[in-house]
Amino acid sequence: PEETVTSSFASFIHAARPEHLSKIVRHRSKRMILDSIGVGLVGSTTDVFNIALQYCRELYSSAAVSSIYGKPGVKLSPTLAAFTNGVATHSMDFDDTWHPATHPSGAVLPALLAASQMLPPSTKPNGLDFLLAFNVGLEVQGRLMHFSTEAHNIPKRFHPPSVVGTMGSAAATAKLLSLSMAQCAHALGIAASLAGAPMANAATQAKPLHIGNATRLGFEAALLAARGMEANPFILDDIPGCSGFSAFYSIYQPKPLSTPSENHEFLLEKQDIAFKRFPAHLGMHWVVDAALSVRNLFINYAGSFSPSLIRTIVLKIPVSKYINRPFPSSEHQARHSFQFNVCAALLDGEVSLSSFTESSIHRQELRELLHKVVVEHPEDNVANFDKMYGEVALLLHSGDVLTGKCDTFYGHWRKPLSRESLLKKFRSNASHVLPEEKVETIITMVDNLENLSDSSQL
Repeated sequence: PEETVTSSFASFIHAARPEHLSKIVRHRSKRMILDSIGVGLVGSTTDVFNIALQYCRELYSSAAVSSIYGKPGVKLSPTLAAFTNGVATHSMDFDDTWHPATHPSGAVLPALLAASQMLPPSTKPNGLDFLLAFNVGLEVQGRLMHFSTEAHNIPKRFHPPSVVGTMGSAAATAKLLSLSMAQCAHALGIAASLAGAPMANAATQAKPLHIGNATRLGFEAALLAARGMEANPFILDDIPGCSGFSAFYSIYQPKPLSTPSENHEFLLEKQDIAFKRFPAHLGMHWVVDAALSVRNLFINYAGSFSPSLIRTIVLKIPVSKYINRPFPSSEHQARHSFQFNVCAALLDGEVSLSSFTESSIHRQELRELLHKVVVEHPEDNVANFDKMYGEVALLLHSGDVLTGKCDTFYGHWRKPLSRESLLKKFRSNASHVLPEEKVETIITMVDNLENLSDSSQL
């Protein structure tokens, strides 16, 4: 049969081998795994996680073999464990971000962790198998994002991980379960029917469900394919008059994915990941660094930070409606508000987990500062994580103007977190629910993942 885009992806998933992972891909993906586990652990302390966990425990109880972030002794059926841990990972919007824009780890890792525990002892995947499956899931997400130029910009319709993340989860678990090439194609086809969530639910408790559903439903798609369910074998191809995966994009130009060889270059080799220093939408990291810069100028100017000296705060940001929120009233809205994050950084000299507590969001001095914010949208500031910038100008009553600008925040793929910073974030997150010795054990285990004989130990 003639090769199609869909069959080329299935062939890639089936043929990928550990030796195809370069040293840099292994290094970067292990950083992602460690960060994602830490984010999931601290996310297990949130209200939305507890809602999801309670839902799963009350409605489903069979085949409880897979572990839950932050809940020692609690286990669920594999797909529900993936769902619950996916919700935890995105509960604070603290998880990694790629370009084109998506959250790749949270849609894949929970499914692989749950699947590893599901498999019988005789077929447990080792750490290298696990690492390969994780990278297959990343690769499929990245390739699909490159099928549309509109995916390069901050999204307006579908939340990307709910779309490509579901496909990545299906690919990763299909690889871990050693499905045949035909089954891999069907897994992608089934996953496409389970994908998609609208951007309107951003900044609500429903948004973490996008990651939870992506990792769970992709996992389920692979399980259904393993049991013989079939789907359209052209799901990724651009077939006139019959939308497959192209239904998610108005501009869709699919390209085959070549079967990996010794010289195969994974996208992760070309494009590193952004890790967040504080739990908020990625766009906030530009404006926070700009705000901290101008805050230092202000302190040098006035001796201390005194909001009464400020007449207006001019915030120059891209046009992106769902993260332009002048007066957020909840933690999820605050995590998606340029204005809030700038004012919190100006007042406190940092943005952290505690910035999004109810008391912090509703304090009087922050509300007064929010009323001084004026937003501008320069034409050269586009809603694209590779091109945007954040600029904060303080117009003082004296007539003086102080300005801070950030083109690349610390943690962006152009300015990666150091190992020291990544470990500091992981330890801080994981220590909310785990004792120190277990935190250090996870670090050692991920560092030596290639040598782990049984990945379910993770």
